[in-house]
Amino acid sequence: MPKHRANPNSIVQAAAILRAGGLVAFPTETVYGLGADATNGLAVAALYAAKGRPTFNPLIVHVPQTEAAAALADLTPLALKLAEAFWPGPLTLVLAKRPVRIIADLATAGLDTIAFRVPAHPIAQALLRAADLPIAAPSANRSGHVSPTTAAHVEADLGDRVGMILDGGATPVGLESTVIDATGTDAIILRLGAVTREAIEKVTGRSIRAADGDETAPSSPGMLARHYAPAAKLRLNAHEARKGDALLAFGPVVPAHDGPTINLSPSADLVEAAANLFAALRALDASGAGTIAVMPIPSHGLGEAINDRLRRAAQAS
Repeated sequence: MPKHRANPNSIVQAAAILRAGGLVAFPTETVYGLGADATNGLAVAALYAAKGRPTFNPLIVHVPQTEAAAALADLTPLALKLAEAFWPGPLTLVLAKRPVRIIADLATAGLDTIAFRVPAHPIAQALLRAADLPIAAPSANRSGHVSPTTAAHVEADLGDRVGMILDGGATPVGLESTVIDATGTDAIILRLGAVTREAIEKVTGRSIRAADGDETAPSSPGMLARHYAPAAKLRLNAHEARKGDALLAFGPVVPAHDGPTINLSPSADLVEAAANLFAALRALDASGAGTIAVMPIPSHGLGEAINDRLRRAAQAS
């Protein structure tokens, strides 16, 4: 199997695979990404094929520092302010392309914008610098499935479809990046995520709206209505678990249940809940339960993004 403990030698090997047009899964602070050379159309096409991802769904391009994004896209004053506040970190900025077309059109789904992120994870940073390439990297799972927060999750979903899986342990944040349209003067949330709306509003000094989007022509990853989905059905805002259910609990008071149960955070800590969300969904799905009952989760702070993921996972196919 292609899983290797991340170390200087394996990172060098992974960089060589990327430069040769192969695929590498690697940890970021959010979830594991499936990386391809963003300048190589064939490599990006192989990435879409490995995930079974619709080619109209654009990718996030990862770069090691703000200057690398500025060379390929127009960083507006708003974008610069957000980059200074949150990069490296779990924020993605959608920016207008510069005339020099280095990034493969397939990576941007033919749009005139590119989504960029500067990850904070040391392994992601080391891989970007070793490869010396912009890396297109959606989550390293089959399209529409629960995002991976461990190398084992990647292996279970993609197996030998990737050239190497860099194992860096569990990801610390466990929730995808927040995506912001920063092409104008006002920030627009395209995907809720690990940086809260409140944190962004504090930096910009303005209230921020979230775009409704068009799931048939998304301008950002994560905008499809059905996404992050386990095989089991989800019943949201459940105050009890029925016979045959699995229970995704939250907080110190949990209803009695004799079936599989995972508590995202017994102390009702939303940061802990976000970090545990995808691993918990995968574990409960593996229990064989037909339905996962999900206890109510507050919608403030990171709870807003957690509930967004749960609503998308619960959408009927």
